[in-house]
Amino acid sequence: MAESLPYQPAESFMRVATACPEVAVGDIAANVERIGGLFAEAAEDGAHLVVFPELSLTGYTIGDLVQQRTILQGAEVGLVQLAAQTKEYNAAMVVGLPYAYGNALYNCAAVLSAGRVQGIVPKTHLPNDKEFYEKRWYRPWESQEVVEVQLNGQTVPFGSDMLFKIAGAQLGVEICEALWRPQPPSGRLAEGGATLIANPSASPEQVGKSTYRRALVCQQAARLAVAYVYASSDASESTTDIVMSGHQMIAEQGKLLAERRALQIGQRLTTADIDLDHIRNDRLRDANFLNTSLPVIECGVTREQTDLRRYTDPHPFVPSGAERQATLQEILDIQSQALATRLRNTHIKKIVIGLSGGLDSTQALIVAVQAARRLGVSPGEMITAITMPGEASSDRTQSNAALLANALNIPHEVRPINELTQAMLGAIGHDGITQDVTYENVQARLRTSILFNRANQAPTSLVLGTGDLSEIALGWSTYNGDHIAHYNVNASVPKTLMRHLVDYAAEQPAFAAAQSVLKSILDTPVSPELVRSGSEGISQETEEIIGPYELHDFFLYYLIRWNDQPAKIAYLANQAFEGTYSAEQVDHWLGVFLKRFTESQWKRSVATDGPKVGSVSLSPRGDWRMPSDMRGTPWANALQ
Repeated sequence: MAESLPYQPAESFMRVATACPEVAVGDIAANVERIGGLFAEAAEDGAHLVVFPELSLTGYTIGDLVQQRTILQGAEVGLVQLAAQTKEYNAAMVVGLPYAYGNALYNCAAVLSAGRVQGIVPKTHLPNDKEFYEKRWYRPWESQEVVEVQLNGQTVPFGSDMLFKIAGAQLGVEICEALWRPQPPSGRLAEGGATLIANPSASPEQVGKSTYRRALVCQQAARLAVAYVYASSDASESTTDIVMSGHQMIAEQGKLLAERRALQIGQRLTTADIDLDHIRNDRLRDANFLNTSLPVIECGVTREQTDLRRYTDPHPFVPSGAERQATLQEILDIQSQALATRLRNTHIKKIVIGLSGGLDSTQALIVAVQAARRLGVSPGEMITAITMPGEASSDRTQSNAALLANALNIPHEVRPINELTQAMLGAIGHDGITQDVTYENVQARLRTSILFNRANQAPTSLVLGTGDLSEIALGWSTYNGDHIAHYNVNASVPKTLMRHLVDYAAEQPAFAAAQSVLKSILDTPVSPELVRSGSEGISQETEEIIGPYELHDFFLYYLIRWNDQPAKIAYLANQAFEGTYSAEQVDHWLGVFLKRFTESQWKRSVATDGPKVGSVSLSPRGDWRMPSDMRGTPWANALQ
């Protein structure tokens, strides 16, 4: 790849914002001024949509005054004023107000853009217990019909079942209480095509409520494969009986992108960029997602963006935050339970594992030890570790293999392969000196042969595979060598995650005796140890040959999990690894990755069984199917 791939964020991303204006309860003119000021600030910052809280024109806590003609007329006038302001900006806003239609008063949210009121959405679910008594004033909207109302000489759609097209997204609106109901309207809106949900809300604060509210927003965003923009009323609302908190959240498919925490001081605007590509991707992949249609109103907002307001994790497979330890334990539990079940169901009593002193075989041994404990068997009675040093094997890895087996009380056999290697090379007419691919692969296949033959000596033994997801993606294995086993617990664990799993195990009491050797293994460069350059120690480092695993894992995640195009993957990698890799390096290694990924499918098509632990798997029986003899790729033109 000679130059950086051309890509602009506007191709995929849309900027959204929530606004938390200070409330002047009943003072509509003051509220219009504050709402207008925040809208202008957000729009000038590139936001395509700004969501304000419930009844933000009047204040939620206005009480019986909401029925006053002065208030209702003032709210309509204020709405028209705000709509006129949107004509100056390439942005839309969602703002709350009371609105009378027919013989009833409704708690509504209006969508404004391009100088007009594009639609008014009435609230469908009204809270009416404890501190809430909305039915005193409002009627719930129970019809799925979209009607028309007249506002300032305009005909405006009025109803809950309609969408608004804004900057390429289709916006649906539900108001506050609707999210807390067993069947929120957002479900119907999403099935009707909504990719973005706005929720203008007024949610009083209570101990523990913000945690539940955050979980509710994230879960709904995940369940519907949408971006969910939630804006709750400011603490400046009346505190006669309740305290509002100004809690604001922007979530995308279960992930919280940005937040103004409950009762936070300052930060009137909360902004994030949502990835519309990723939302559409998951919609297309889910065959159970209903494909209905709702009326769509064009709001005249186009996507314009020059930067990215969003954190891009350079290590998307690696858990972080408060749940990190629990997630690592869960992965280890999945791996060990899968192995224990395979052994129990097949009545196999023994495991044979090739222990190299490297990262992957170490994790496989850790899993095997845990599986033995799940089965109530002593690991030393069930597992045999075999180290098979060759010409390029380093003293460090061989020593670590022996130390690890000893620390875990695992029987350890050393079976040198130098003589076997020379005999096999001689049998096929190789000079035994040239360190070519044949020289390397003979060693890998001999090691696998020894493991399978050793397992045959005990009729109920299983050869445990060690290769990881990153190697499987890159084809970094020898066909019919380390490529194959009876069962592979690491099949869906990428290299970047592997390090954290081993490090996690090193800190657990169950592996305290092995902690020092596990730390030494973590500090050892990744190497197949198949050729020697003449230097001491490890002379063949994998990442110098095929590139950094952290880049390859990043590419793999965005290619398989999200089906992103190479140009976008390169753009995101440059964001995530800024200061670590240049754009030229990213482009080069992305080209290497895509080429190796395509050309290695024939190995994956006959991959060993193994458990899926995360969102990406390349099992030919599960997540990934691709022609084994494919040479041209869908990404070929992107690499020119």
